[in-house]
Amino acid sequence: MTEFTHPGLYVHVPFCETKCPYCDFTSGTSLSSIPDWLQAIKREMLLYRDRFSRFDSLYLGGGTPSVLAERGLAELTHSLRRNFSISDDAEFTMEVNPDDVTSDRVPFLRDLGVNRISLGVQSFDDRDLRFLKRRHTVAQALKAIEEFKAAGFAKVGLDLMYGLAGQTETSWMKTLEQAVSYSPEHLSCYQLTIHENTPFWELQAKGEITPLDEEKESSFFVLTSAFLEEKGYIHYEVSNFARGEENLCKHNLKYWKRAPYLGLGPSAHSYQDGVRWWNLRDLERYCRALEQGKTPVEGSETLTSEQVYLETILLGFRTRDGVDREIFRGREGTEEVLRHLQLAGVVRVVEGKVVPTVKGFLVADSLPLLFSDYTLFTQILFLYPCDFRALQAQPGHQPLLVEEEGVHVGARRGC
Repeated sequence: MTEFTHPGLYVHVPFCETKCPYCDFTSGTSLSSIPDWLQAIKREMLLYRDRFSRFDSLYLGGGTPSVLAERGLAELTHSLRRNFSISDDAEFTMEVNPDDVTSDRVPFLRDLGVNRISLGVQSFDDRDLRFLKRRHTVAQALKAIEEFKAAGFAKVGLDLMYGLAGQTETSWMKTLEQAVSYSPEHLSCYQLTIHENTPFWELQAKGEITPLDEEKESSFFVLTSAFLEEKGYIHYEVSNFARGEENLCKHNLKYWKRAPYLGLGPSAHSYQDGVRWWNLRDLERYCRALEQGKTPVEGSETLTSEQVYLETILLGFRTRDGVDREIFRGREGTEEVLRHLQLAGVVRVVEGKVVPTVKGFLVADSLPLLFSDYTLFTQILFLYPCDFRALQAQPGHQPLLVEEEGVHVGARRGC
């Protein structure tokens, strides 16, 4: 993958026409607040105009950036270019909802400098879209893809979602087949995650929504990876696939590679020189702080060497590049951990790197624990999934199970 010498720039647009029932991102439907937000963003730019070198990626995320009127988008983009040094050939991504796409809007975005589109399709099944309370239809999604392709956008990515109520592997495969028929340069495939304090959380508590069990989660994930790789896509990050090296998302790779980045807007995070900081989530408080000449930063932390070590593992194991084996040198027990992970088919060692397999991607978020507490590892054996019968726990000990939601000690359900 690409090695990064320049930082990335992210702008959080916290507005949506309607709030999706599964979304826990910082966003709201009060579009009348857009002028205040835009003014605050411009004030925040002044705080950082001299702190970062040239940016080579710009990402407008949300929320729904495409709800901004053309005048607001132009004002935002021009302000960013006035206040920051942004490469002429920078990757400029914008998240777009299909129902915001018109024949006039598409060339406007192209002329504005946007060269990469992340289109929130979610599904090519209208039943799924109704379940998700999306405002667009399949017909609108298809028309949006065609509009961007016809306008000459060289990088169009589609966001898709699986694990929905009533969705089967067969119906999910139809969505994937429909997606690849348009040859998008990028695909992001996310499993539906139900977060606290969302309408879906309440429905789940009432038993009206049942999440996938672990076996089905794994099945959907492995099926997706196998199908898209067969179609020529690179599975380069847990949820992301690219049609060729040139179509990897440069901006998001900066997060996974621990490159510096600046985030503007409510709830946005930033990272530079081992320090991470994050902004106030509440839009009103964010705007008021900047209006009063104060920083909108809510908190910050300077990473310790141990945090850097564990974060490197966590982020590295989310990508096909993995982590350099050298990082484990001199750390007690790590060779034993790696041996068990290789036996379990979770990682491979390739040319000095420890890289995750598809099974490793399934448990990527849990792997750092195994490298942070060797005492725990030597007392109980790591197993995932339950078909690794050859690796038996020591007599009297329970297996350590690594699952997407965390690490557990005890017998896996159904094993």
